[in-house]
Amino acid sequence: QVQLVESGGGLVQAGGSLRLSCVASGRAFSNCIMGWFRQAPGAEREFVAAITSSGGSTTYADSVKGRFAISRDNTKNTLYLQMNSLKPEDTAVYYCAARYGNIFSSLEKNYPYWGQGTQVTVSS
Repeated sequence: QVQLVESGGGLVQAGGSLRLSCVASGRAFSNCIMGWFRQAPGAEREFVAAITSSGGSTTYADSVKGRFAISRDNTKNTLYLQMNSLKPEDTAVYYCAARYGNIFSSLEKNYPYWGQGTQVTVSS
């Protein structure tokens, strides 16, 4: 069982930056693939980024590649998403998610553990 709590969302102007954090409970964090997803109003939840349990490999959605960076600190049971050059279309609720193993997935159905989400709003 993994419990996840996100923080760091807020209101930012286009071109600005935010860093999201996701703190996990339990010892299982270091055994999990971690992912970030987002859901804009009226839209489906979509994959943003994922990172392997060791942090050695990452993968990104094309829409955020080069602007967002996912990282983790297994000593702190914490996942991060550094978001730079933010655009209004990045406005969404951002969720962190966890799955055991070490195979990437961009499908939300493959992540059994989810946080409650944190709102990111980018103004133009």
